[in-house]
Amino acid sequence: MATARPRPQVMRLSEAAATRIKELMVKADRPIAGVKVGVKNGGCAGMEYTMEYVEHIGPTDEVVDDKGVKLLIDPKAVLFLIGTEMDWKVGKLASQFVFNNPNQTSACGCGESVLLTPAKGEGAEAH
Repeated sequence: MATARPRPQVMRLSEAAATRIKELMVKADRPIAGVKVGVKNGGCAGMEYTMEYVEHIGPTDEVVDDKGVKLLIDPKAVLFLIGTEMDWKVGKLASQFVFNNPNQTSACGCGESVLLTPAKGEGAEAH
């Protein structure tokens, strides 16, 4: 009987992103199971990242536990997010979560939307 290979972790968090998410979850007005990350069609480059608090883990959500934070990955977004690191950047004019995604092929000038291609090759099997 063949043994299953371990599945790659879809996303990871920088220390700054994990700290910021923990700070936000403590301030939430309701119990939060985790932060759901996904992508949707939109913006001038074609796709946008989405983030939202969720109270329950969906049966098809990909669950990533990293640095004490539970990320829930929308199953439709898994192939677009494999290998992504989510970071928290603080600048002079804005503070925001930034997605360092190897599947991103371009972005719009404002940085709000991106062009993503599904991951291919080693570790990118469909789930």
